[in-house]
Amino acid sequence: MGKLNVALCQMDISFGNPEENVKKVEQFTRRAVEGEEKPDVILFPELWDTAYDLTRLDEIGDDRGERAQSLFERLSRQYGVHIIGGSIAQKTDRGVFNTSYVFNRHGEKIYEYSKVHLFRLMEEEKHLSAGEHIGVFSLEDDVTASVQICYDIRFPEGVRKTALLGAGILFVVAQWPHPRLNHWRQLLIARAIENQMYVVACNRVGEGGKNMFCGHSMVVDPWGEILAEGMQKEEIIRAQVDPSSVHEVRGKIPVFGDRRPEVYERG
Repeated sequence: MGKLNVALCQMDISFGNPEENVKKVEQFTRRAVEGEEKPDVILFPELWDTAYDLTRLDEIGDDRGERAQSLFERLSRQYGVHIIGGSIAQKTDRGVFNTSYVFNRHGEKIYEYSKVHLFRLMEEEKHLSAGEHIGVFSLEDDVTASVQICYDIRFPEGVRKTALLGAGILFVVAQWPHPRLNHWRQLLIARAIENQMYVVACNRVGEGGKNMFCGHSMVVDPWGEILAEGMQKEEIIRAQVDPSSVHEVRGKIPVFGDRRPEVYERG
């Protein structure tokens, strides 16, 4: 199991302008692969296509996610990288979902996740439908990973499920606003420590609607140490993760072996 270079594309997002945002994703992907160390994985923020222009999703959302999937299929194949495609507003006959797609180096979609927990403070529940499934996927054949979206990280049960399914890397895509920067940082570190996993989290920057987004995309190792962290500006944050170290950490402090679910579930 080799080490993986990750690149987090911390970008501003044009409010309600998918065409402009597609161009920016293409630009950031090109910048990421042209760096000194070519990434194995590129990560984007939440709702990079529409931002939080929620009242217009029926007009500007992505029908069945076809626009985003076509884009990531092309970019992942062209540059030979895995892409964790942030998330987009996916229009379906069951509603609009906040959906993340994962593509491998060969341009194949290998995973899809829709945000399970909707954030009432930004009225997501009025415009979005909630996902119903939390799972994992294989990266590089021998690396198990998962994706959570923004507000999801406040729910340790969901993240713990990914760890119990074998995930050693949790990718988080977000539009996390001020004034809750401290919550963002502390929650990411906590999720890494309690699940003994890498947390690779990409947030956006800039303004949208009435919100200012705080950036500080982070890569946290299974001990809770911050390997890389962005500031509050557009940038690409780079780090290297070693999935084999997850097994080492879990062996030193056997949290999973010492769990007592029969007690947790007892009335």
